[in-house]
Amino acid sequence: MPVDLSAAEALALRMTSLLLRPHPSTRPGTVAEVVEWFGAMQAQDLASGLWSLGVRLPGCGVGDVQAALERREALRTWPMRGTVHLVPSADARWMLELTGVRSLAGAATRRAQLGLTETDADRAVDVLGAALAGGGRLTRAQCLATLRAAGLGTDGQRGYHLLWYASVRGVTCVAPNVGTEQTFALLDEWAPEPRRLERDEALALLAHRYVRGHGPVTDREFAGWSGLTLTDARRGLTAAADALSTVRVDGTPMYVDAALPDAPRSTPDDVLALPGFDEYLLGFRDRTLMLDPAHQAAVVPGNNGVFQATVVRAGRVVGVWKRKVARTTVAVTVQPLTPLDVAARARVEQALGRYADFLGLPARFDWLT
Repeated sequence: MPVDLSAAEALALRMTSLLLRPHPSTRPGTVAEVVEWFGAMQAQDLASGLWSLGVRLPGCGVGDVQAALERREALRTWPMRGTVHLVPSADARWMLELTGVRSLAGAATRRAQLGLTETDADRAVDVLGAALAGGGRLTRAQCLATLRAAGLGTDGQRGYHLLWYASVRGVTCVAPNVGTEQTFALLDEWAPEPRRLERDEALALLAHRYVRGHGPVTDREFAGWSGLTLTDARRGLTAAADALSTVRVDGTPMYVDAALPDAPRSTPDDVLALPGFDEYLLGFRDRTLMLDPAHQAAVVPGNNGVFQATVVRAGRVVGVWKRKVARTTVAVTVQPLTPLDVAARARVEQALGRYADFLGLPARFDWLT
C-alpha cells in the first residue's frame, strides 16, 4: 500500500531528492555525481548552473566546478524542451536521441519565421562540424563568423537557431567558457565514449533519474520535465518500477525513489539561497508545494520564463535575491516575500554567505524591505 504523506512530509522528501537535505542512500561529492543523480540540470544561464552544483557540493568553489567541467565530468547541450541543460557527458547522445529530437518538430516553422531553409540548417551543421574537427573549440562569436563566411545569415535569432540545431542534431555541444565567452566543440570529440542504450532502457533510466532527483512526482510531471509524451513517460516509469516506490500526497499517487519512504523524516527548517534556474522550481510543472501562487509574479516577473534567484526557508520560497559581482566583492540585494524577523534575516545572510564563499568574495547585503 502507498504511504500517505502530508504536504510538509512530501516537501521534506522532495528537498531530500533534490540533494538539498541529506539523502539516506547517496552523498555525491563531485560534479559528475550530482549531474548523474539528476540526469539533467537546467543551465541556460551558466552562472546559475554553476551555483546549482555548488549549493549541493559544500566546500566546493566556483573554480572547482569549472575545473570539473573542463575535465568533462558534465557538458551542456539542448537535451529536451529546447533548453540548455547540464548532462553527464557519456549520456548526452542517447538523451538527444530520446528527448532532444522532439524539439526538432517545430524547427521548420521556426526556420520559416527566421527566413532560413532546411538546406541552410543542414549546411550550418556541416560547416560547424568541419570547423571544429580535430579537437577544435570555437567561441560563439567565432562559430557565427564561420557561418557567415560560409554565406549563412546569423543576424537576429538566426545564429542562435543554427547553433541550437547543430547541437540537437548531436554534432556539437557547449564546452566550458573561455573567459566570459561561450564555446562549442564536437560532441563526438568532447564525449568520445558515449553510453549506448536501447529506447526502453533509455526511458527507464531517465524516469528513474527524474524521480530520484525530484520526487514525489506524478507521471505528468515527468512528461512535462522531459518533453516526452505521456505514453512514453508512463512506459519509462513502468520499466523503472523496481527502483521506485509510490506514495500518496493529498490523495494523489506519486513516485519517489525506493530508498525514501522508509527513511526517517523531519520537518525541514533549512534556509537556502538558490539560483534562479535551479531544478528546485524548474523541475516541476506544479510548484505549489514550494511556491505560494501569490509570489509567482515576483519569482517569474512577466511570466516570461526567466526565474529570479530565490531564498527558501523550510522548503518554501520566502524571498528573491540578485547579485552584482565586482572584482573585490559581491553585492547581494534581498527582497523578502514574507515577513522575516532579525534572526531569520541573519540565517538568510548566512545562506547567501555560502554563495559568496563559493565565488571567493566577501558579501555586502542590501535589504529592500
